[in-house]
Amino acid sequence: MERLHPSRLDVLPDRVERPRYDRSALRAGIVHLGIGAFQRAHLAVVNEAAIHASGDLRWGVVGVSLRQADTWNALVPQGGLYTVAIRDTTADGQPRESLQVIGNLLDVLVAPDNPAAVLARLADADTRIVSLTITEKGYHRNPASGALDSLDPDIAHDLVNPAAPRTALGFIVHAMQLRRQRGAAPVTLLSCDNLPANGDTLRQLVLAFAAHVDAALQDWIATHCSFPNSMVDRIVPRTTDADRAAVSEHLGLTDAWPVIGEPFLDWALEDNFANGRPAWDKGGARFVPHAEPFEKLKLRMVNGSHSALAYLGAMAGWRTVDRAVAVPALHRYLDTLMRDEIAPTLSGLPGFDLDDYRTRLLQRFANPALQHQTHQIAMDGSQKLPQRLLGTVRDRIAEGRPYDRLALALAAWIYYLRGSDETGAPHAIADPLAATLTERLAPLAQSVHDGVAHFTAFTPVFGELGRDPRFVSAIARHLVALRQRGVAATLEAQP
Repeated sequence: MERLHPSRLDVLPDRVERPRYDRSALRAGIVHLGIGAFQRAHLAVVNEAAIHASGDLRWGVVGVSLRQADTWNALVPQGGLYTVAIRDTTADGQPRESLQVIGNLLDVLVAPDNPAAVLARLADADTRIVSLTITEKGYHRNPASGALDSLDPDIAHDLVNPAAPRTALGFIVHAMQLRRQRGAAPVTLLSCDNLPANGDTLRQLVLAFAAHVDAALQDWIATHCSFPNSMVDRIVPRTTDADRAAVSEHLGLTDAWPVIGEPFLDWALEDNFANGRPAWDKGGARFVPHAEPFEKLKLRMVNGSHSALAYLGAMAGWRTVDRAVAVPALHRYLDTLMRDEIAPTLSGLPGFDLDDYRTRLLQRFANPALQHQTHQIAMDGSQKLPQRLLGTVRDRIAEGRPYDRLALALAAWIYYLRGSDETGAPHAIADPLAATLTERLAPLAQSVHDGVAHFTAFTPVFGELGRDPRFVSAIARHLVALRQRGVAATLEAQP
């Protein structure tokens, strides 16, 4: 079978959407750091619709892989084209899929192979927006305090190697130095990651890094560049070989790396751009004065409940999200967790129907067409849970309200860290702090309560919250239940 390529767009089946603009005239106005599946199923989809609606060809994308060449290997031979497969089921349970070939990805760069090319693209006069989906761990920050980890080996390397950085922060700051030296226009630095106040967080970290480089550069970035906060939402499971085969069969051309997504898409971002922006509102985005209420909604309702489901489901041997949420006791637990413990901590959403949002979210989780793996969501817990669960716990404690179901989710994370599920199947702990977390679990062998106390005293994750004896006792009680009775019986016993 021939490869998907710009020269073969005319042979695609009629039902497959494709670019309707002149790709040869498209300029690269956006550089995206972390060119993974989520960006290609979210920002790029909205960007494609905006280009179609506005005819503004200044907003093509150059993607940057910060670690590996796999995306380059898959997409460069395809001229940057790839397919988005949107999957769900009909009312009678039949699988349904729509296919769209996305055209606004113009090139992919591999940072370790050619850091000079990445710096040149970031400093190019055409570049107006630098966007990021680098996951929580890509920010090299203390998860509890949010401060830049200047002792991190990669950050330390980047501070003294401006021509060959390794991290997103290093590339951004050293490229901004080039722009400043050349008198180039500033850029918008747009985080699309699941962090509270992600734009403000990125600004803090970039300025902290820049302060180590040049005080005048720090001032230039602070004065001229913008850092809008944003909230992004779409479930994008990892692409499998079966997905590649199915999409390629439907195209009649081989697509080496399609992406899979759900129909739902949401993007709320602050309209604070230093050098112009695409008409993303014509593609489904919402420009809002303040993104914080929407960020908190996403982090706590979607991501928080997703993590709770992932650790409980993975330990019970329920491999996919739809399989897990189909278990009545887990469905009831998630519904009550969101209604009674998470939703009351959300504010600033006048007229927003949280009950309807919760109902639709559970329906999204139940989508069997996605086959979203619980172990995929369970990755990087030390980086994710401070904003997904611990912030909600702090608010509940401050209000004098119970947080029993939140404590169960945290106990499930500790349970998951033992490295095997209740069926005996082993799983790798994918977390940048995996070795440290394992060491801190050692006292559990003698005493669950003392072991939990030692674990939660790890301030880079828990801050001072981990020393609260009530917090420790709540987690320990649930961990005992999980270890003695298992996930299913523990959930059945939930009121």
